[in-house]
Amino acid sequence: MEGRPPGARPGARRDRPDRAIADLALAPAGEARIAWADAQMPVLRRIRERFERERPLDGFRVAACLHVTAETANLVRALQVAGAEVALCSANPLSTQDDVAAALVLEHGVEVRAIRGEGLDAYVEHVHALLAGMPQITIDDGADLLVTAHAAGGDALRKLIGGTEETTTGLVRLRRLQDAGELACPVLAVNEARTERALNDRHGTGQSALDGIVRASNVLLAGHTLVVLGYGWAGQGVAERARGAGAAVIVCEIDPLRALEARMAGYEVMPALEAAERGDIFVTVTGSRRVLRGEHFERMKDGAVLANAGHFDVEIDLDELRAHANGGVREVRPLVEQYDVSGRRLNLLAHGRVVNLAAAEGHPAAVMDVSFALQALCLEELVRHRDDLAPGVYPVPAAIDEEVGRLKLAALGVRIDEPTAEQADYRESWL
Repeated sequence: MEGRPPGARPGARRDRPDRAIADLALAPAGEARIAWADAQMPVLRRIRERFERERPLDGFRVAACLHVTAETANLVRALQVAGAEVALCSANPLSTQDDVAAALVLEHGVEVRAIRGEGLDAYVEHVHALLAGMPQITIDDGADLLVTAHAAGGDALRKLIGGTEETTTGLVRLRRLQDAGELACPVLAVNEARTERALNDRHGTGQSALDGIVRASNVLLAGHTLVVLGYGWAGQGVAERARGAGAAVIVCEIDPLRALEARMAGYEVMPALEAAERGDIFVTVTGSRRVLRGEHFERMKDGAVLANAGHFDVEIDLDELRAHANGGVREVRPLVEQYDVSGRRLNLLAHGRVVNLAAAEGHPAAVMDVSFALQALCLEELVRHRDDLAPGVYPVPAAIDEEVGRLKLAALGVRIDEPTAEQADYRESWL
């Protein structure tokens, strides 16, 4: 990895950082997009201003495997002015904004390895290239950096002081490493922070998943039946917004308490095999595998739309869908593949990849403002406590969660009450 020239200011333009991007000529459009997102990210901007004064990450190398979007670019800018050297690759080939990647390289001197539509081999190569730079901190969206580092071992693993994880799927993988006694560094579970759950999962995924479905298919939600498979925070958001758009909503769950929550919220709850016969639109958001598979495809009605809002493209069984398409497969719209299953047309969106990023622009910048504010403060926390934290998956400290919440409320012009001394004492007393 190319080092920073002596005396160069982090964030200053460099001519030739290492890169694998589509086209440097796209940089002006990308810079405009980054500026547009920045205007909607006041919390991260406040943190960036403090970071520029205090430089809490000075001299640290950060590798980030994230969606390469304008919002991510503003996180990278904040880490740069904090003193970090940042290298970035894409967590999803269909979410990369090529103009943003070009702007990060040309205008901000960032090592970027991301091309929209890149294949699996290129993705793996990019992950390994970031680890070859011997980062001390990782930011993951799916745990691929950390899992790859653990699989490879050696210096890349020994250099790590910690990382953060943005997804439920990634945390499942990292906790398996922890349970096996093999996790070699501390990881902060950004995905499970209270502010992250409320804004990113519920409001971000809720809006952006439906945005992706509508952009790709132009389907009318009102009057149709939408099936949500998984009723976690993200599933709740999808269900709420689908109902608000006039859809009838069915929820499928394996967790009895979540299923009860859905029923008490007024949704129909039933097994997926029953829902398969009734749904017009299906949205998987579980973090698991093969949630929709052959027996479901066999029961679906003609014209059903299939979309995945989970991180990996494993929730809809694509192999079984292809195997059932005895009438063939054809592309009927950009990002819509139609599978002819015994005369019934099943329409898969965005190749089964995360639909809100593959078919739309992902979460609004105002939502990612909170997510990336958490990320920035968590990296500061890892550096500050690098000698104190043993390997393991840790919750985001409550103080960070609350700081981000306060900053977001302030940006929205919202004031709240403070407890009185009597109320504070009452909360802490057992009498």
